[in-house]
Amino acid sequence: MDTDFDETYVLLLLADSNLPTGSFVASSGFESYETHGFLSLLSTSNAGKGRAVTAGTVAFIQDSLHTYARSALPFVSDAHRTVDAFKNLKGKPDIGHDATIKKLLELDELYETMTLNHVAKRASKAQGVALLTLYTKGFARPSGPSDEDHLLKSLTVLIDRLKLMVRGEETHGHLPMCWGVLTSALGISLLRAQHLFLFLHARSLLSSAVRLNTIGPYSSQQLLLHSVRPLVEEEVSQNKNMHTGILMDMHHNDADNRPATTWPLGEILAVRHDLQHSRIFNS
Repeated sequence: MDTDFDETYVLLLLADSNLPTGSFVASSGFESYETHGFLSLLSTSNAGKGRAVTAGTVAFIQDSLHTYARSALPFVSDAHRTVDAFKNLKGKPDIGHDATIKKLLELDELYETMTLNHVAKRASKAQGVALLTLYTKGFARPSGPSDEDHLLKSLTVLIDRLKLMVRGEETHGHLPMCWGVLTSALGISLLRAQHLFLFLHARSLLSSAVRLNTIGPYSSQQLLLHSVRPLVEEEVSQNKNMHTGILMDMHHNDADNRPATTWPLGEILAVRHDLQHSRIFNS
């Protein structure tokens, strides 16, 4: 079987905007950004309102992508590496359940600690558990007698166990950790998982802009192809080797490659989301 085709096919499935992950109700702070008037700050005497709003939208996406790549991508990467290690337990993946769950819970707790506002935490948890549910209900398949099917069954048991722990409030189930788990379980390479993670974040922001009627659907597609593409590629290139440190030797000192929030204004605006008199998104 063509593994490249298999991976591409799964990527197309995950890129489907109708995927039931809950991202449709999240604007990642864009609604608050618009409400507080930041979209119009880039206007000049020579530029029309529409052009200024478009420039403001791109500026928001650039800042949001930069801080999200620095703060969330390391958790995606380490969760993906953790499940990859679980899959590499040839023949006996069951023995790695407890150790794998323990590492994933540590990643989840660290992300909870590093996420600075309650609005972002709420949206991340809702989308994270939706991804786990998507795997167990939509992507998992009944196992057969082969070794490959035994591995798939073990992955299903692992992810179902993690989902039940989230439901039981034993852990948080944040989106970056769950995305790393999902993509590794589906056989997607780490680099493609990172790239798709940031692409979907950017696309979600543009979708929010369309529903807020600040830009049109054609403009959204134009920006996604021409303006956002280099931003996503740059962030993946700069942050693909970052990690949380949880999977490393505790004496390994490389603070520059650890997670960090780089856009304080975005955090402030996200916190103020619930203070808006009217809103259509939950974050």
